[in-house]
Amino acid sequence: MSKIRVLIVDDAVVIRRLVADVLASDPEIEVVGTAANGRIALQKISQCNPDVVTMDVEMPDMNGIETVRELRKTWAKLPVIMFSTLTERGGAATLDALSAGASDYVTKPANVGSVTAGLEAVRRDLIPKIKALAGRTPPPAPAPVRARVVVPTPAPVPAPGRPLPPAAAAVAGAIDVVAIGVSTGGPNALAALMPALPAALGVPILIVQHMPPMFTRLLAERLNAQCALEVVEGQPGMVITPGTAYIAPGDFHMVVERRGTNLVLGVNQGPHENSCRPAVDVLFRSVVDHYGGRTLGVILTGMGQDGLRGCERIHEAGGRIVVQDEASSVVWGMPGFVARAGLADRILPLNQIAAEVARRSPVTRPGAMRATGPPPSAPRMS
Repeated sequence: MSKIRVLIVDDAVVIRRLVADVLASDPEIEVVGTAANGRIALQKISQCNPDVVTMDVEMPDMNGIETVRELRKTWAKLPVIMFSTLTERGGAATLDALSAGASDYVTKPANVGSVTAGLEAVRRDLIPKIKALAGRTPPPAPAPVRARVVVPTPAPVPAPGRPLPPAAAAVAGAIDVVAIGVSTGGPNALAALMPALPAALGVPILIVQHMPPMFTRLLAERLNAQCALEVVEGQPGMVITPGTAYIAPGDFHMVVERRGTNLVLGVNQGPHENSCRPAVDVLFRSVVDHYGGRTLGVILTGMGQDGLRGCERIHEAGGRIVVQDEASSVVWGMPGFVARAGLADRILPLNQIAAEVARRSPVTRPGAMRATGPPPSAPRMS
């Protein structure tokens, strides 16, 4: 099998060399070129014919966001991984790049203490994403198929730019909560899914998106500005209410806890699961503990298998599971594992998942409007 051809784009010579050294250590990857800015990169793509491009965000002459927009005019499917700083400015720029068409991102190592530690951080984060986006991740071993039948039934497609109407009546398998797990390609998937849900949705939505601290807050703020639903970064002690979506904060597991008569959010820094924190499996187990079989689990695009064990718990409790189909996923890892295990009730394109969520959800009063004012507050994490 031929090697994965990678073009490295960064204005810093040190970073170009560091990334090149990391990638050269993997026998499946070949660095076919480097570029100091986006304008040079666009010229080199035609010359080098890379399978994947790594792209710095901030560069002179043509920055990473401008480059991605221009690149997408000619190379619609070429995977682009942004290389961003772990700062508020870097997080905002990364989300802009993903909206412009970037496939994924990694953060530059900071305060790692040594060149060796920096190399290892890049190797751990970057190489798996290159292989996944290039389609070189080995397929999972066959899993035993459960009794439930996988039914890839189409659902109504909402009109562009218009939220779906709430379901007219309760349906079999009605739910009290929606739990969503998503990773690679997630910010854009959520940006497509969440605005299509009605403000009158009568259930809360709990989301794990694999992202570092600060990025999750910025993502919540962006989605909140686009959605009829309230979208917030989850904080400890927040009362879980219908019509609100809670995104797990970066580097913290998010769970459901009971406080008196209320269900509230809890967060913790327990061990990583599936190399992730927050982890989908942690959230899903906790949701099932409190909502049982009236849970709808949704697994969207992402690499790895985080969410598989949590979906097993939802299945065992009698809940329902929807996964994104392979064609509309950036990486069909997380949803693919769940689908192959026979756990999914529906395998749907991304643009049909909102309809399925709305169909199974109760609604609040007809014509319910989103509350104005700031999002719910709670004590900040130390």
